[in-house]
Amino acid sequence: MKTLILTTDKKDIETAARIIREGGLVAFPTETVYGLGADALNADAVARVYEAKGRPSDNPMIVHIARASDIGQLTRMLSPDIVSLIDNFWPGPLTLVVKKKPSVPDRTTGGLDTVAVRLPDSGPAIDLINMAGCPIAAPSANLSGSPSPTRAKDVIADLDGKVDAIIVGDDCRVGIESTVLDLTGEVPTILRPGIITAESIEAALGKEVVYDKSLTEAAKHVQADPADGVSESDFKPKSPGMKYKHYAPKADMLVVEGQRDKVIAEIERLKTLNERLGNKVGVILFEERAFIEAAHDFFAKLRDMDSEGVDMILAGALSDTDGVGFAVMNRMLKSAGYNITKV
Repeated sequence: MKTLILTTDKKDIETAARIIREGGLVAFPTETVYGLGADALNADAVARVYEAKGRPSDNPMIVHIARASDIGQLTRMLSPDIVSLIDNFWPGPLTLVVKKKPSVPDRTTGGLDTVAVRLPDSGPAIDLINMAGCPIAAPSANLSGSPSPTRAKDVIADLDGKVDAIIVGDDCRVGIESTVLDLTGEVPTILRPGIITAESIEAALGKEVVYDKSLTEAAKHVQADPADGVSESDFKPKSPGMKYKHYAPKADMLVVEGQRDKVIAEIERLKTLNERLGNKVGVILFEERAFIEAAHDFFAKLRDMDSEGVDMILAGALSDTDGVGFAVMNRMLKSAGYNITKV
């Protein structure tokens, strides 16, 4: 397949929108990461997304809309909480999980009776959805399991020749995927942490927000089952990013946690040791409270190290007591396959 490389000019966006309407696949920039889009209401088009990414078909997709009112195309569920969240956080990196209408294909939702919806804060994304005239289902525009792409060159490296078109826009300004909030239970529950934190959501709703059990177990740095007694292969995720093996670079990766001076010393020791063994070593070490910078740069650093042929990545853990730090650590632990050492 020949992949069209398009710009964010109106004429090129119109070309991309036509491809979406005709059941094709288009990678496009958002404020979080690049997405791989298809008509969310076209089951055959959505199936092509799974095929292009090598993505498990039980992994639900996030459906992107161009106006808040378009959520009515996807759900009959409209509560005061939903209205409050839309007013406070849309457009932006917050995805709401709600009960779906029958018109939303099971392929789009991973066979679930819920649908994940968000309104992106990105001009090219909004233009594409508007011109396509349909909601767009769009997981991250990468091969399944690899680091999410925050730059057009990362998308091209993974998907050139596998999709119909790639829109080349600016680097994504957030750098990690949206917060996913499940509103179908008694208590609003974060299924995937992001730059919009639990504290911010609680302030908007005036009520408690909890983390899914899989996230609280991961915070203990253990690879626990997200559902009691359910294996990884049988687990049906309610949100993208809930399975353990995710965001992984090609290199082996180790996360080092502890007091800052001890972390730096241990990373230097391990770097020296591995280099003596002939390994090429990459280091990811953010400033202690540079959480926004870490969110923006983390995936790009993994991608750069893949490009450089690094054999081993040593990463300094961030504080997970901060909401954004918690979100970055969620990605860091999964990238490392929960390979962590404490000093």
